[in-house]
Amino acid sequence: MNALAGLLLGLAGLLYLLPRTAGYWWADETISAHCWRWELSGVRRWPRVLVDGLALPFGDKAHCRASYDSERMGRQLPPELRPD
Repeated sequence: MNALAGLLLGLAGLLYLLPRTAGYWWADETISAHCWRWELSGVRRWPRVLVDGLALPFGDKAHCRASYDSERMGRQLPPELRPD
């Protein structure tokens, strides 16, 4: 889903339908990590608040940040492709 959204936004950006701001998706990025990246870049805050709020009843206090950090460390990759 994120890959499709990134493709569609990328194509729209090529057609100059969208301004060139932060907010484009990475191909393997989770929605949670993307919400955190949006907040970091100042694009919008409410998606991170919504996702973290949905995760809070399950005991996950900083879900979006943890997801972002996990992806930055390469935990979604197979062990042989992870950075040391």
